[in-house]
Amino acid sequence: MELIDLTLIWVLLIGFGVFMYVLMDGFDLGVGILFPFAPSEESRDEMMNSVAPVWDGNETWLILGGAGLLAAFPMIYSVFLPALYIGVFLLLAGLIFRGIAFEFRFKATTQKHWWDYAFFGGSTVASFAQGAVIGSYVQGFNVVDGRYVGGAFDWLTPFTLMTGLGVVAGYALLGVTWTIMKTEGKTQDWAFKLAPRLLVIVLGFFVLVSIWTPLTNERVMTRWFDHVNWLWIFPALTIAFAAWVFVQLRKRAETAPFLGSMTLFSMFYLGILISMWPLAVPPNYTFWDAASDPGSQLFLLIGFMFLIPIVLGYTAWTYWVFRGKVKRGAGYAGH
Repeated sequence: MELIDLTLIWVLLIGFGVFMYVLMDGFDLGVGILFPFAPSEESRDEMMNSVAPVWDGNETWLILGGAGLLAAFPMIYSVFLPALYIGVFLLLAGLIFRGIAFEFRFKATTQKHWWDYAFFGGSTVASFAQGAVIGSYVQGFNVVDGRYVGGAFDWLTPFTLMTGLGVVAGYALLGVTWTIMKTEGKTQDWAFKLAPRLLVIVLGFFVLVSIWTPLTNERVMTRWFDHVNWLWIFPALTIAFAAWVFVQLRKRAETAPFLGSMTLFSMFYLGILISMWPLAVPPNYTFWDAASDPGSQLFLLIGFMFLIPIVLGYTAWTYWVFRGKVKRGAGYAGH
């Protein structure tokens, strides 16, 4: 048993789960953020039809990551929840609003616009809350003897507002490139026009976060600026992928911009991990400090070894079944 680092295995598992959630739920949240700006009611129908068959399956990764976090790293739960009660409430409330909007918008005949507002509002609030939680993690928590001793609004700072808005912009980019890939005609033309502007906005947030984060966290400053090292390859790759996405948009490529946007998010995610590793509860506690008993980790790990292939399997099957372009009047609404 001593030869196996269960804590490291759980860090990799939960990191993978969060990564999958950000990529797979990010684009359907982005579709909701873009909803009011769509050129017509028909375009909104197409956009919602494109994500309706997959959105709830995408959120499986959020549940998987949360359950794993509770069992493998209970200290993170005991600190994050009291520190982020309001942020987590906003996240869940947003997800509930958009979930209800999915079901009722298709059935509405005279009040459809109210469900459009619910879909947009729920998607935007949930995305902003996720960004604010990331910002709170970076700026750290006021913890004494393993217990959170700060206030309910300590998470609400200019830095977390900025990270919240950054994630909203990033998800909107994922949503618009997904729309390019899944639609045709006027809806796709509108998405092609909007995507380069969103790409510029996302790069603006990338620059802002890159400057502001080291000023917020001394440890991050030391990691990135004490020595010029291989870590700088990630910002360089981010800029290179952004340029590639821009070129693909100019060529009106349909799939490449979405894949490129997902790669950009992968680079952002790696940047956060590199900046904060190995801290689980900044600024003092590592993942090994926050880990549960090895027996508990091993017991749950056995279950996850069976569960993750099943989730990956039905996720891949769902995307295969609903591959291709969305047709107006077909898809989820037609069921």
